[in-house]
Amino acid sequence: MNYLGLHSLLTLKVNESNKLLSLDEFLFFTKKILVKYELEKVGCSSFVFDNGGFTSAFCLKESHICIHTWPELSTLTLDIYLCNYFQNNNQKVKDISEEYIYFFNADIISKHEIYR
Repeated sequence: MNYLGLHSLLTLKVNESNKLLSLDEFLFFTKKILVKYELEKVGCSSFVFDNGGFTSAFCLKESHICIHTWPELSTLTLDIYLCNYFQNNNQKVKDISEEYIYFFNADIISKHEIYR
């Protein structure tokens, strides 16, 4: 079957809670991910909440990467979707998911991969 793309939905328990408060560190890391995996950013919007948690959405030519952090719960949700228009990006989605898990030194609460 010719899938349109892979959508990875992660809920992670983070062992280094300071990473859930550092929007700048997340943005820097994500920009490195975009370069490494040759993804093209078309926009980015972020917001920091009163408790220091943040939300951020990278709109990509290939689709998106979105995060929402809950520092009071040591938890985050991460959404990664890349379409397969010009090439199969399924392995990139899997690899990027693993890179974020490592970056946040996180344990997986839930992980869902949806072929669209």
